[in-house]
Amino acid sequence: MPLMTTAEVETVACAAHAAQQDKAGRPYTEHLRAVAEGVRARGGGDELVAAAWLHDAVEDGVLSEQWLEAAELAQVTKDVVRAVTKREGEPPQEYARRILATPGARLVKAADLAHNADPRRLAALDAPTAERLARKYAAMREYLGLTTED
Repeated sequence: MPLMTTAEVETVACAAHAAQQDKAGRPYTEHLRAVAEGVRARGGGDELVAAAWLHDAVEDGVLSEQWLEAAELAQVTKDVVRAVTKREGEPPQEYARRILATPGARLVKAADLAHNADPRRLAALDAPTAERLARKYAAMREYLGLTTED
């Protein structure tokens, strides 16, 4: 069977997340697009761009692990999606170790964190939430050894 194209993955991800909004009330698909574009800008190929489109799908419960397992996707795409999917109660350091142990996952998470920590996005939130999230994102960047250029 042929693998899904990046455009097909984008269509599936956008449909799966269509009802979601981010913390500022914006369509969640804007975040997915920004992360996919960030992965491409950081040199990621189609397999990692596909993972970027799907990076929150299992975690958010809009696509199941069973869907991911059966999907016609490259194994690296599946592995990265699993690596960046936070598990309930998982310590951040353990989450970071899994990302670092999975080829390509750090690049996808770097693009995710860059968009999440964008000052324009944080400015749309109330100050306590923005400050809490900025600290959380900075800590994860540190755990992953990311610099401001990543």
